Amino acid sequence: MIDFSQALQDKIDIIVQNWIEAVRADEQIESAKQLTYTSVRDSLPIVLQAIVTMLSESEESDIRTLIEESLDHGSVRAKQGYDAEEIAREYRLLRRVIFDALEPELLKGSAAEVSRAYRLIDSALDEVIADCFKTYTQARFQELQELQNQLQLTNQELTRLVRASQDNLSHLAHELKTPLTSIIGYSELFLRQRNNPGLKDSVPNLAHIDKVLSNGRRLLRLINDTLEITRYDAGRIKLQLTATNVRSAIGTVVQIIEPLAKEKNLELVVECDPVLDRVMTDYLRLQQIITNLASNAIRYTQAGTITIKTQLLSDKHWSICIADTGIGIASEDCDRIFMPYFRADNSQGAYIPDSTGLGLAIVARLVNLLQGKIELVSEVGVGSSFTVIFPLELEGFEIQD
Repeated sequence: MIDFSQALQDKIDIIVQNWIEAVRADEQIESAKQLTYTSVRDSLPIVLQAIVTMLSESEESDIRTLIEESLDHGSVRAKQGYDAEEIAREYRLLRRVIFDALEPELLKGSAAEVSRAYRLIDSALDEVIADCFKTYTQARFQELQELQNQLQLTNQELTRLVRASQDNLSHLAHELKTPLTSIIGYSELFLRQRNNPGLKDSVPNLAHIDKVLSNGRRLLRLINDTLEITRYDAGRIKLQLTATNVRSAIGTVVQIIEPLAKEKNLELVVECDPVLDRVMTDYLRLQQIITNLASNAIRYTQAGTITIKTQLLSDKHWSICIADTGIGIASEDCDRIFMPYFRADNSQGAYIPDSTGLGLAIVARLVNLLQGKIELVSEVGVGSSFTVIFPLELEGFEIQD
């Protein structure tokens, strides 16, 4: 008699290892590539342990743990940015890995033993998938509600923006059109399907929700970037100056952008001058400048290196340079690259759909606010280098502890 419960117990570690390798190797599970080993694994060992009890004829079935961990897994995957199809593929891979691991025992068991093992494992995995999608769907709808609330909160200020300035209205309307059209179309689809429970929680329908959220985030980012520029032009951005450790500020930014660089196999090099440990600046605005420039460098670089380098220039000034080996910017566009909504045209496909066209415009304004200046050196097909020169102490401000 084959003890499939013990066989599964003995192979939990190898199943977990093989499953994580399969998930990371699957080109259609992009979200997993940005996560650590522990984050991908999540509660899988506990779920497998619960399945062990279901296969055992001597232990009480631990279905409660199976359900609890599956519900939690759905919430975790939603927070990690998985889409519905990625979760479905994860579970298909898990099913395959489990049966591959148990194949030697399955070949030795009687028809009744094998049938029971298949039935119980399939039943457990079906329960896991159902519970996981339940909380995943709840988390997605909650995110959708929060996104809607954010859009409503910014709507009034956006209305004032349009009334106050007509200069960029045509650009803004063009940028808003695509995400709004998608949101409206998929929202109408949800309304048509709301009385059909079977469709409401289906993988295709969850994929539609993901598209709404993606376009909603893009829309919100565009609105917030536009408002940021408007606040600057209206003189409403107030600096909060503190003695700042530049290395620390860059380190925080690197933690954010490093997964983006790794996803494209780009090398990220940081060279910080150690003497810049107490620079008078606005910590959050400095991070915003570095983040925008570094994210842009990654966005427009397909291979090579992104370098972030700081340097003490004199007893009054310091600099930060962010260089890339990307597509570069034509000389005739370098003077206009900091204009709102401007995107350089080139033969290498510089346009990026998720770009708002406002990042560098925001950078230029923040640099000016911090009494600095920004210099650009770029060559098409070679790369770009943005150097920002700041004063060590800003005029007209007192340092805050």
